Amino acid sequence: MRILLAGASGVFGRVLTPALIDAGHEVVGLTRTQDGVRVIEGMGATAVVADVMDRDQVLAAVRGHRFDAVISQLTALKKAPMRNKDMDVTNVLRTVGTENLMTAAKATGATRFLTQSMIFGYGYGDLGPGPITEDAFFGPSPRRMFARHGQAMLRNEQIAFCEPGIDGISLRYGLFYGGPATTAYVEFLQAGKLPIVKAGTNSFIHLADAAGATVAALERGKGGEAYNVVDDTPAPFADVALEIAKDFKTKTPRTVPAWFTKPLPYLNCFITGRWVISNAKAKDELGWQPRYQSFRTGVKADAEAAGM
Repeated sequence: MRILLAGASGVFGRVLTPALIDAGHEVVGLTRTQDGVRVIEGMGATAVVADVMDRDQVLAAVRGHRFDAVISQLTALKKAPMRNKDMDVTNVLRTVGTENLMTAAKATGATRFLTQSMIFGYGYGDLGPGPITEDAFFGPSPRRMFARHGQAMLRNEQIAFCEPGIDGISLRYGLFYGGPATTAYVEFLQAGKLPIVKAGTNSFIHLADAAGATVAALERGKGGEAYNVVDDTPAPFADVALEIAKDFKTKTPRTVPAWFTKPLPYLNCFITGRWVISNAKAKDELGWQPRYQSFRTGVKADAEAAGM
């Protein structure tokens, strides 16, 4: 397929773009900077330049192009969010940005539209022992301070699902690690900027496995469906951080009590909350299996690749 990929030069895009090309697809990356152009072209893709928040710019950038599919991997996050306000720009990208990309999809004849979502759309806090499937509630959290984030994720999926003639698919990713995401964790650990709280459980996904699931959804996903993209081993965030510190031989992160993070409510929530997410649907319908079933094997592979 010929694909327009928004977010091609981002952390995940740098893993997803080669995976799409290796699968035989042609990628045109959408970026708003010349640095982004260089990154995209360096991966063997071509680039078009536009700010996804400007509908007219996006339409001008894709004028004369035809695409089979549009993939949105839009995020403004350069590091883990700690305050609710840290999500505000990404929330707007998930709404206005997704609307503009859907307009581009219609203008270029695309019949498939994949969008990035997250497991936090199921809610914030302790969601119980799970496993949570795609049939569970997805949208604004009853915890008011987090409601706008779930609303943005819900609207993002509504845009993807509701356009006649376009098969919209949502990928509800777990917390990313692996490749450049692990590198970012290593930098924070080495600088002593990643304290840990021994609480909570989350569902993770290595970027390479997230890319594999995205390619599978592009090729075999059903329109109007959402897929959880997580590995087989939910774990506390602290365990993942400690494993990275051990395998990459960084400073051991200091342990702090949960109350210590309360001034940073978003950080406190995803460190102390519980998200035990099922990946059965993605396995069954997409024919996908995570290469790294646990963060332990994924982090070990990253360390070996880095020569550790």
